[in-house]
Amino acid sequence: MEAMKDQLIRSVLNRQPFPLLFASISGSHLYGFPSYDSDYDIRGAHILPLEKVVGLYTEQETVEFKEFVDGTEIDLVTHDIKKYFELLLKRNGNVLEQIFSPIVPYRTPYFDELREIARGCITKNHGHAFRGYAQKIWKSFEKQRRLKPLLYVFRVLLTGLHLMKTGEVESNIMRLNHYYRLPYLSDLITLKLHGSEDTLLEDLDLEFYGREYRRLVRLLDDARMSSDLPEEPRGKPELHDLLVRLRVEHGEQQ
Repeated sequence: MEAMKDQLIRSVLNRQPFPLLFASISGSHLYGFPSYDSDYDIRGAHILPLEKVVGLYTEQETVEFKEFVDGTEIDLVTHDIKKYFELLLKRNGNVLEQIFSPIVPYRTPYFDELREIARGCITKNHGHAFRGYAQKIWKSFEKQRRLKPLLYVFRVLLTGLHLMKTGEVESNIMRLNHYYRLPYLSDLITLKLHGSEDTLLEDLDLEFYGREYRRLVRLLDDARMSSDLPEEPRGKPELHDLLVRLRVEHGEQQ
């Protein structure tokens, strides 16, 4: 089964029109609670040819498409390396999680270098990003009472909290809960693993989960304030150098 899924993912990556720097798995499969009907979210960075970046118009900075392959939905989104590196410098939590995802179906020799540079781009201001993302998802959960956004809320807050405390990017909710031991998460995760993407929580104790949500937000705020992480990213010179080398190398290959 896994070999077949790998083959499906590779078939979609092969349709990407530009060379890739890397592509990793995000979404529920990264976060540790995929349902039987979860799609595969592939995220990464591609390298535009010189003629598309040296003129007045920059085309196809983002490539995205969805495709059903043998009943499995595969959602691919990649950004050109310049745009991707700029997002990395702007406290973008999604980009951090993509770079440090342990599930990487495609990588180049430059990917490990990017990971090392990305470590220097982690700042205490990423705490703001994860907090804001959790707030947005919580509002969606309050309206729909679905299991998936509730798990996303706790996953995002714990990822942000762990990042502020350790400087390490951890996106898997089960591994996070090994550290933070929220007793209610195991049942929610089990329900998601054996249910569907649209599972509703009709008998949910909203008051309890609201208190937990606000408690974790406060913990994240406190961790950000006391974090030893820098205020600003330190990897801009290294990203600039990597960007130039990639452009030159791929320009020579054309």
